[in-house]
Amino acid sequence: MVALGLLLGSPRLAPADEDEFELPPIEYSKSEPHNAASKLQQRLESGEQKLAFDKKLGYLPALLEALKIPVDSQLLVFSKTSMQRSHISPRTPRAIYFNDDVYVGYCQRGEVMEIAAADPQLGAVFYSIDQQDEAQPAMTRQTQTCLQCHGTSPVENIPALVARSLFTDGSGQPLLSEGSRYVDPSTPLEDRWGGWYVTGLAGKQKHLGNLIVQRGDKRPFDNVQGLNVTELGDRFRVANYLSPHSDLVALMVFEHQLQVHNLLTKANFETRRALAYQADLNKALGDPADTPLESTTRRIANAGDKLVEALLFVDEAPLTEPIQGTSGFAESFSKRGPSDEKGRSLREFDLKTRMFKYPCSFLIYSEGFDALPEAVKSYVVRKLEAVLRGEDPSGKFSHLSTADRTAILEILKATKPGLWDEAKP
Repeated sequence: MVALGLLLGSPRLAPADEDEFELPPIEYSKSEPHNAASKLQQRLESGEQKLAFDKKLGYLPALLEALKIPVDSQLLVFSKTSMQRSHISPRTPRAIYFNDDVYVGYCQRGEVMEIAAADPQLGAVFYSIDQQDEAQPAMTRQTQTCLQCHGTSPVENIPALVARSLFTDGSGQPLLSEGSRYVDPSTPLEDRWGGWYVTGLAGKQKHLGNLIVQRGDKRPFDNVQGLNVTELGDRFRVANYLSPHSDLVALMVFEHQLQVHNLLTKANFETRRALAYQADLNKALGDPADTPLESTTRRIANAGDKLVEALLFVDEAPLTEPIQGTSGFAESFSKRGPSDEKGRSLREFDLKTRMFKYPCSFLIYSEGFDALPEAVKSYVVRKLEAVLRGEDPSGKFSHLSTADRTAILEILKATKPGLWDEAKP
């Protein structure tokens, strides 16, 4: 058995200098992406798509239009924590724009535009476009450079999208000795948005947005001037950006999306790896390839459980007062639907005690969800249905009232027909 384990295990173990997702069955860098950004890349290469070059902003306006990304999603980060850190500071923050499955990063006087797309089979896939006026701009896929931060152990060794909160000095340099954290919807507001500009009203709720720490300052850092900020013009020249906002509600949606995109990737990868290992072992034992293994079932269930919990906002940090953004993002986001016959949508906000009125992620409509391997997708759908029908005995979903569960079930039945047909045993 030891020999058998070594024989079967060794092809699946990554060498010290190779990530596991670069090995079969994933083969991240070798595999051809199929996402919104790769489709744009194909249109650019064929000449079907043109991108106009703006003298001030480069390809940014044209790129957002081509990818259908709204300007009101703009977020501004001033910590030097990305590839073009030399261009980032509190006076020249990096701008991030996003829709449901694509993210664009822009730096003033930056050499490139940065793009990250949620790929249904590969997770986060990264691209760049040189900020030079070209008749036919080239869009280039990036792997190793981006994966140094976006494919490491803090993000569970998958090609991931991440948001961090940390303290910075007046130049935007992170003060790592003061600590930092990766942010998701369970992170209390008081620990979020360090190194980010934040516009919006949150009442007496504290956060770390807009805070610049002077070296020598002692904890607790006073961020009174960073709370309930609606204008950023006194901090940097907002005319250099497409919008004067870094909307609080957009930030919260952004963080939720990152979490769910990453867990979709984790569920996808873990299932494909488990099934590949199962097939290898069964072949070695002379059994049919699809003979189930307990370890396969357990791995798929573990990944599926985490995804269901994120879809249903388990452990979401509560709001103690209503919040309000400034850019109009909440209003435009809510209108994108789909809605049921009563006008209800998973995009409707609450923003009083929690983020959404009906706490089930709108990313259940995404290509990443639809492309999940059948084994984990059927598990997730069965689990979702059990929770929403009140048949799950665990207490993790106690935040969902009976009215919540009923409404979510009705909305999904109307807006995602056939979903429950995926619940195969």
